[in-house]
Amino acid sequence: MRHITIATFGLALTTLAHAAPSPGQTFFTQNCASCHTVDPKLSALAGPGLFNVVGRKAAAVPNFNYTDALTKAGAAGKTWTREELDVFLRDPNKDVPGTAMPIGVADPKQRAAVIAYLATQTGQAAAPVAAASTKPTDQAGAWTQDKPGDLHHIKPTELIQPYASDSAGNGPKLAARPEGAMPAVPPGFTVGIYADKLGKSRLPLRAPNGDILLSEAAKGQITVLRSKDGAKADTVSVYATGLSRPYGMALWPADKPQYLYVANVNSVVRYPYSTGDLKAKGEPETVIEKISDTSGGHVTRTIAFSKDGKTMFLSVGSATNVAAGIGARPPQPLAQWEAKYGVGAAWGEETERAAVLAFDADGKNRRAYANGLRNCVGMIVHPTTGELFCSVNERDELGDNLPPDYITRVKQGGFYGWPWYYIGANEDPRLKGIRPDLKNKTIVPDTLIQSHSAPLGMVVYQAPKGAQHAFPKEYEGDIFLALHGSWNRGIRTGYKVVRVFMKNGVPTGQYQDFMTGMVLSDRDVWGRPAAVEVAADGALLVVDDGGGVVWRIAPARAN
Repeated sequence: MRHITIATFGLALTTLAHAAPSPGQTFFTQNCASCHTVDPKLSALAGPGLFNVVGRKAAAVPNFNYTDALTKAGAAGKTWTREELDVFLRDPNKDVPGTAMPIGVADPKQRAAVIAYLATQTGQAAAPVAAASTKPTDQAGAWTQDKPGDLHHIKPTELIQPYASDSAGNGPKLAARPEGAMPAVPPGFTVGIYADKLGKSRLPLRAPNGDILLSEAAKGQITVLRSKDGAKADTVSVYATGLSRPYGMALWPADKPQYLYVANVNSVVRYPYSTGDLKAKGEPETVIEKISDTSGGHVTRTIAFSKDGKTMFLSVGSATNVAAGIGARPPQPLAQWEAKYGVGAAWGEETERAAVLAFDADGKNRRAYANGLRNCVGMIVHPTTGELFCSVNERDELGDNLPPDYITRVKQGGFYGWPWYYIGANEDPRLKGIRPDLKNKTIVPDTLIQSHSAPLGMVVYQAPKGAQHAFPKEYEGDIFLALHGSWNRGIRTGYKVVRVFMKNGVPTGQYQDFMTGMVLSDRDVWGRPAAVEVAADGALLVVDDGGGVVWRIAPARAN
């Protein structure tokens, strides 16, 4: 069972922490270990195991869903020598166009160090474990049942027990979009391509003039899409390059922007900005020099400003799945630690991780805002109520249907469970008895999403004034949320956009499938929704980083 090996993995990490790790091991732990393992006892995570990788043929790990691009490279004889690894890691998509490897290692010293470390990692892979009799027959949440209009309501009082099913390593194989295939949307709507051939763009941001800025972490750049008629982007311009895994963006102040803020993996910078700019006016100013002491694991950093523009919120995902190696106590007395970092703040490599931090607009006056949010990728300030919202990727390896991901309002000083609890007072069995003081302090999220769906970018639907392609009034004020899709689930789920129902700015607990149809089989997918934005004309734009497409959804009557 996977939960036994996770305990072993946590113990191994603790042992390694006392063994003066090499630079390559440190880099691997901080930047690669969330997707890859070098422990032969563990099966594949989101990526293939990397023990014995030096000298191995490309795409050679049995039963892993490699992309067609890497499979063809392996079939053509590509072998992971140190030299081939150096070329690949420098720029994965240049070496193997179409690979799912999202980001390379640009620094030659870091690249050499991690390759040297991988060369020492060898061993005999554990024999595959036979399917357990506990494997669920419940098809709830499966991709085979997805269709626009389906309603979902997962209740916190009806969660299953941990390990009710085996933990699956079932990453998607990204396939080419079949000829003529389009996403499915509800009756009364149409879907088309707004922009394509974009690579792995992640997060969109609409400028006051209707331009769409896109962050591209893999390329380290910000791109601008501009459209004359709103139906399709006419120009694609590179606004800025040389960034370090950029993700979150924000224009400040919102009404008449003077700056474009960009969240790198471990810093926040800003560019002087005027509406209509297609290219940065110079080098960026560093606003936050260092976000945290560790930068690996979950690497997206999202920024949002309060309604009055005085507070900058910054979400920082966890370094690990469940903080297995941080120990039972912080380095200072608990009360002193929480006075500085907030209730429920983790420590060690998780210091100021799995958290939302707050700053003044100039990056000063750093303070804790909320803790226990394992990976708040989508983060917005509600345009009407001013409340902060997060969409959260919950932990892995407790089974196919536990715990649910979620979307929630985030309260100042709030604690949302990670790593010791989930969805209220449910204790993670891998960390049993460590923080009983937090059991009744854990906030239950507003709307629970099918486990392992991987919720990312979201937007409150508000049609801009005079929008020619505004959605029907019943959509106004609801949230659209992109579900990137599962890897830790035996039956695939996610890979769609959902509508989260709201009432007076508060989530009701229900959500509805809105855009589906990107899954071909329990192995193959051709699209992965990463984020959404409302266009100036009222259409909904969906960034698909699997297909390199921005989709445009509009009411049929308006086309």
